[in-house]
Amino acid sequence: MLSNTSSAQKILTDPNKGTYRFSYFRSIEAAGKDWDMVAPEHDLFLQREYLSVLESTPPLGMRFGYLVFYLGDDPIGIALCQIKYFKGDDNINAEALQTKDPCFFASLSKWLKRWVAGKMAADILICGNMLLTGEHGYWFDYSRISRQSAAVLLEDALNAIAKAAEKDGIRMPVILVKDIVPDLREQGHFLVNRGFTEFEIQPNMVLQLPFRTFDAYLEAMSTKYRTRAKRAFKKAADVEKRELSLHEIQQELPRIYNLYRDIANNAGFNMVDLNEHYLPALKRQFPKAFRMFGYYLEGRLVAFYTTIQNGSTLEAHFLGYEKDLNHDRQLYLNILYDIVRIGIEHDCEQVVFARTALEIKSSVGAVPEDLYCYLRHQNNLANHFTGTLLDYLKPVEEWQIRHPFKTEQVAEDA
Repeated sequence: MLSNTSSAQKILTDPNKGTYRFSYFRSIEAAGKDWDMVAPEHDLFLQREYLSVLESTPPLGMRFGYLVFYLGDDPIGIALCQIKYFKGDDNINAEALQTKDPCFFASLSKWLKRWVAGKMAADILICGNMLLTGEHGYWFDYSRISRQSAAVLLEDALNAIAKAAEKDGIRMPVILVKDIVPDLREQGHFLVNRGFTEFEIQPNMVLQLPFRTFDAYLEAMSTKYRTRAKRAFKKAADVEKRELSLHEIQQELPRIYNLYRDIANNAGFNMVDLNEHYLPALKRQFPKAFRMFGYYLEGRLVAFYTTIQNGSTLEAHFLGYEKDLNHDRQLYLNILYDIVRIGIEHDCEQVVFARTALEIKSSVGAVPEDLYCYLRHQNNLANHFTGTLLDYLKPVEEWQIRHPFKTEQVAEDA
């Protein structure tokens, strides 16, 4: 694949600033200090310490690359690349697609989804992090480069990686740029002009935390939602909740992984098969920032969840629970409330709950924030049908936004 000699390649020249170029590295340690000089302090997920953990405990079938962009000899930008072998029908839950539907057209849609997915198999070059939701794919010092020039550099570098891989016999026909925030959508528009298709999956669910205490958070809710929260707490009254040490995580690891797999397998679409050792590796590397909590019933682990302190943001990470107990004990809803509690206790400005389960996250106060993704097939004919293919592949979750706080003054059905 592309070697580090590409650092001499000129990509873009700005008459007012100089020549921009890039280097490509196959490991985060090789990117080294140049990466560190640019990586934003506010984002743990672009720091070398986190990327080293991810690289050493990769999801099944995932490889990594790292781009560093330079103005002259000065690093001014970075981008995380993940290379994932993707076969559509391996990543779509067969049980979900085979469920009988009373509507003929709904059944036809499911069949088409499986048929079309089966035709798509290749390595995908991803700029971004498939384990996270949000803007953790690239970063530029915009005081030293314009936003449009940054988009040019990024797109040209990704093209160079794909073309170099093809020369080495590696088929990488698809490029995905993941999770661009609305403020940077002008860069996305540039990608669209270069043949990328813009699409959205589910929004990122984010809860702002102006509350000084958890009681103040509950008090801000309407009676309906405050009652719902208290009912959930009562249903889990016999569940022991405790934070797990690294030793306890290692002891419970087979059970933790099984609980995670049960939930991941139930998702309609799943591109990441988590490495079993990823979570304990995070605890080892970040003993304070990474936390795991277990729910025990009669001494048996029935649920777990994880959080990562990322600056002033609390990130909800991977979780798992016994689905058969969820209704009676309200395990998932209790997990969401407990994550809110942790965020408030640690003076976080917001909690990022990520995608999926949108309505129940909305019920605890999270609101949707749009993120845009961009995909291009290197074959022009195939790329013409990319939008249609994405319509078949992307999950559809029908949901109703909830408004739990009194100040929102939005009427809802009981």
